[in-house]
Amino acid sequence: MTLDQIIAELQKKKWVDLTHTVTESIPIFSAFEGVLQRKTLFNVEDHGFYAQAVTFATQTGTHIDAPGHFVAGKRYLDRIDNKELLLPLVVLHKQDAVAHDPDYRLSVDDILTFEREYGEIPSGSFVAFASGWSTRWPDLDAFANKDEEGNSHTPGWSLEALTFLFEERGISAVGHETLDTDSAADFRRNNGLIGEFFVLNQNAWQVEVLNNLHQLPSTGAYIHVSYPNFAGAPGFPVRAIAYLPDHA
Repeated sequence: MTLDQIIAELQKKKWVDLTHTVTESIPIFSAFEGVLQRKTLFNVEDHGFYAQAVTFATQTGTHIDAPGHFVAGKRYLDRIDNKELLLPLVVLHKQDAVAHDPDYRLSVDDILTFEREYGEIPSGSFVAFASGWSTRWPDLDAFANKDEEGNSHTPGWSLEALTFLFEERGISAVGHETLDTDSAADFRRNNGLIGEFFVLNQNAWQVEVLNNLHQLPSTGAYIHVSYPNFAGAPGFPVRAIAYLPDHA
């Protein structure tokens, strides 16, 4: 099959945008609140063209985390090969479980249950945790889901599940709808993001704050992630697209 034929076939598929629109009022990691700013440099009426200066944290909106985001000496985004950014996509749909328990931790048992129905997760896959959390976007309070004591209650990956996926299944990357890899309860319990550190310490990358995972089949799709090529960047907002199979 020629490249023209491949592109023609791809254009026939359903594409799903997995990213949120970035504005000044979106949910963001608490340390970065208030960072996003826009300034008009030139406008069409006075200068003949429109340009902005935009200031934001590298981890803003739907974004990719490079290994160097958490682990000294690991690679940054400009060291990730483009072919690594197009991967088969596996989606673990746990929306109902999270609806009943916002502190839900995706477990090894969840993965094994999935594999009994869909088969073993292939090596080299991007595995996404579909929690339904993106439906809370862009409501800051709903996304943080804090109790009366100010503690957030958000779902996340268990360390055991991540270890199983990377060490036993040889996956390439993970993604989720929340701001963090770990559940908020695990973050408090462990005094840190041990799940996120584990992922990035594999020299792997991840995408956070994904959108529209509910539109995806459990298997058969592909994900393509793109971002600007800034030298030494530990992360960046992305455009992530899912290409769906014919049966979806």
